This record gives sequence, C-alpha cells and structure tokens, in this order.
Amino acid sequence: MSQLSPTDVAARLGSGLLSFPVTHLTEELTIDEKAYREHIGWLSEYPAAGLFAAGGTGEFFSLTPAEVEQAVRSAVDEAPEEIPVIAPAGYGTATAVELAQSAERAGAAGILLLPPYLTEASQDGLYAHVKAVCDATDLGVIIYNRANAVYDEHTVARLADACPNLVGFKDGVGNVEQMVRIYSALGDRLLYVGGLPTAELFALPYLSLGLTTYSSAIFNFLPGFAIDFYDAVRRGDQAHVVAALNDFVIPYCDLRNRKAGYAVSIIKAGLKVVGRPAGPVRSPLTDLTAGELDELAALVKKVS
Repeated sequence: MSQLSPTDVAARLGSGLLSFPVTHLTEELTIDEKAYREHIGWLSEYPAAGLFAAGGTGEFFSLTPAEVEQAVRSAVDEAPEEIPVIAPAGYGTATAVELAQSAERAGAAGILLLPPYLTEASQDGLYAHVKAVCDATDLGVIIYNRANAVYDEHTVARLADACPNLVGFKDGVGNVEQMVRIYSALGDRLLYVGGLPTAELFALPYLSLGLTTYSSAIFNFLPGFAIDFYDAVRRGDQAHVVAALNDFVIPYCDLRNRKAGYAVSIIKAGLKVVGRPAGPVRSPLTDLTAGELDELAALVKKVS
C-alpha cells in the first residue's frame, strides 16, 4: 500500500469510512501488542477505507515515539493490503519530522499531522510547521485542523501550492464558515475528512461541504452500525440517519460529555461492553465509572 502515490492514497481514503482504532494496553499500562493486532484483524473484516493507527482515539498524546512506531508497524502487518494505514505525527516541528520519518520506516501509507504541542502559533508559524513535515517525507500528509492549529484558507492554499504531498484536511473545529472558505478556495485539490469527536453527529450536514468521509471512533466496537450509518449518509437516507442519531448517537454523546477526555475513554468502554476489552486509558484520561459502563451497555444493546 505504501507504494501508492499520495494522491492515490487520498482517493482511497475518500471512498469510504475511516477507522481510528484504540491502542490496547495491559493493566500495567504497557502496549498489549497481541490484543492490538487481533483488534486490527477484526476491524479489517469490515469495509473501512483506511486505518489511522495511534491517532487521537489511539491515545497518540500518551504514547512515546517508539510506541507510536510499534503500533503503526503492527497495524501495517495486520491490515489487508487494500487498506492504507495512516500514521500520526505531532508535537514540535522537529519531533513531528522524526515521527513522519518513523512512519515511512514502519510502512505507513500516509501521515496525519496533529496540532503542535502546547504553544499558540501564527498562520506563518503553522505554514512553516506543515511545510517542514511535508518536505521530510514522500508520504501524503493530512493536516488536522484543531485546538491550536486552526488554518485559514490562505494558509491552506499556500501549503497546497508549496507541498505536492499535502493531500488532506481533517476538520476538528466545526466552523462552517472556515470550511466553506477552504473548500471554495481549493475544491477537489484536497481530501476533506470530518474529525469532530463522534463525527457521526455532523456527517450529514458536512457532506455538502466536500467532506466525503469522516473518522469513526464508534467503528471500534460497533463496526456494523458505523458502516450502515456511513452508507445511509452517503445515499442521503435522512430517515435512517435521524433514527440512528436518536437511538444511539445522541444519547451516546450525552454520556461522552459527562467528563473531559471521555471521547477516548468511552471507546475503550464500548469494547469492554462488547466483550473485546482494550485495557484502561493512560492518565491524564480516566475510565468510565461502573454506572456509566452500565448505561453504555444499555445503549449498545439497543443497536446490536
């Protein structure tokens, strides 16, 4: 898969739902590689268009660079040839460059560039950050618009001109005006990915803004539900989408919103509910309480 060009990888990713697997941990909070590999194998039985290893749902922010490479390499080994594996890069520019180069060694097909660590940045600073990463790899790069890395349409257009291997824009902000401006300026030059927490909630309205796909964390523990939901969005089946929102997605989001960081914790809780435990989350995240786990189990039962 890594032999595909960046634009070919982007086209493949834009053709279907995107999988963002959790990273399995032991009770001692070390990576459980065997369980992680088994999870990748199970998810690969469903028709996802791409797999983003060790991303936000995979606790990238809690992993060491060596652990990131371990997770990416394991995903590349276990995923079918037709499913591109996208690796994360982030933190400061020097570290992001090292992670991008590590992704190439591990056999990844592309890079998801997460926001820089801690500091605020100007548009010129974000431009320099992204360009340095793009220049350091032959892989296609998708920038993640979120937190302290919010790109205006002028910066994205400059980057698209300067970096042939910049192939995608993932939105985690939800600013409709920003998305209209970027899509109007660049059109089909980039792949646009919905990346808000629980992206299913925004999938239907975002379709008209050029976002043909999105990152589904729910796919981790309800892959059949996630695929059916995505298919309904793509065919414009509003009745199916609204019913699924009311039956599961909205009450699930209400539970997710109980505590900061639950957007990841609730996914590992979902895997526990369906009998495929992925271990605890690392601090500073916290796991769901026993009562909240029961609430989630009741929701899952409604759509299983």
